[in-house]
Amino acid sequence: MNTVQTDKAPAAIGPYSQAKITGNYVFCSGQIPVDPNTSQIEGKTVAEQTRQSCKNVAALLEAAGTSIDKVIKTTCFLANIADFGEFNAVYEQYFVTKPARSCVAVKDIPKGALVEIEVIAEL
Repeated sequence: MNTVQTDKAPAAIGPYSQAKITGNYVFCSGQIPVDPNTSQIEGKTVAEQTRQSCKNVAALLEAAGTSIDKVIKTTCFLANIADFGEFNAVYEQYFVTKPARSCVAVKDIPKGALVEIEVIAEL
C-alpha cells in the first residue's frame, strides 16, 4: 500500500491520508472546496464549491498517476439536498465517464463546506 501526498490538493486536516493506492486502485479521501494555496474554502455557491472540490479530486488522481476519467465510484455529500441540481450541473462537466455514485445530504461538512466528494479510481 502506498500513500499519495501532493501540495496541489488540500493537506489532510486530521489523522488520515489524502489518498491510498493498493493493487490497481486509488482511494481518495473526501475533498472539500479548500484552495490548497490558501487553505480557505473557495466559493460561496454550491456550483463554485463543487468546481473546487472536483479540481482537488483531479489533482489527487494526477498525483497518484491516474485521472478523473478512470474514476469508478464517487460518494458525494451535500449540506443541503435542495442543491442537488446545481451540484449535478458542475459534477457532470468533470465526471464525463459517469462513474457509479452515491449522493446524500449530511448535517455538517468540515469547515462549513457545502459539498464533499470522495472517489475510487483505477490506476
